[in-house]
Amino acid sequence: MASMPTRSAAPRGATAETETALLDAALAEVIAHGIRRTTASDIARRAGVSRQTLYRYWPDAQSVFAALVTRELIAALPADDGPGDLEELVALLVSTAGRVRRMPLLRRLRDTDPELLGRYVLTRLGTSQRAIHTDLARRLRAGQADGFVRTGDPDALSATVLLIAQSAVLSAPLVEEWLPPDAWSVELTRALEGYLR
Repeated sequence: MASMPTRSAAPRGATAETETALLDAALAEVIAHGIRRTTASDIARRAGVSRQTLYRYWPDAQSVFAALVTRELIAALPADDGPGDLEELVALLVSTAGRVRRMPLLRRLRDTDPELLGRYVLTRLGTSQRAIHTDLARRLRAGQADGFVRTGDPDALSATVLLIAQSAVLSAPLVEEWLPPDAWSVELTRALEGYLR
């Protein structure tokens, strides 16, 4: 297996700025053309850097896409320490799921690269899913300590909430005929409240 390229000796701020510029360029390219039609050269050109500069950060375009999806999903996680009761917790979870559902990158991937999404639903647990699970488990443990989340293994509860939310987000367009966005939020709220109460 080839080793990962090492980062350049540029100052940390410059490194972070270049990485952000590359991921922003990748986002713009994927939204415009989809993953299959976006190359490392396209990303580097849009970011205003050489392809070799991109390779200092990631070994190939697929690694850039993985980092991009992780960045966008992690950014959707709420930053607050946590709500004080079950209704607030569930509202936070549903609003976060709604943000992910409306995410332009996710909509584009669903339209142009559904097999990539399928990989992370059916066969592989990604970095962002692990981070979401960790965040959920922390919030559910706090809710259990405060007495408003039911007893049970927080990791198992978090895995189930992740599955419910992931399905609700990714499959929502399939059922919009029966479950438009406003009703989607109401029904997801009921499902999560019933499960966690």
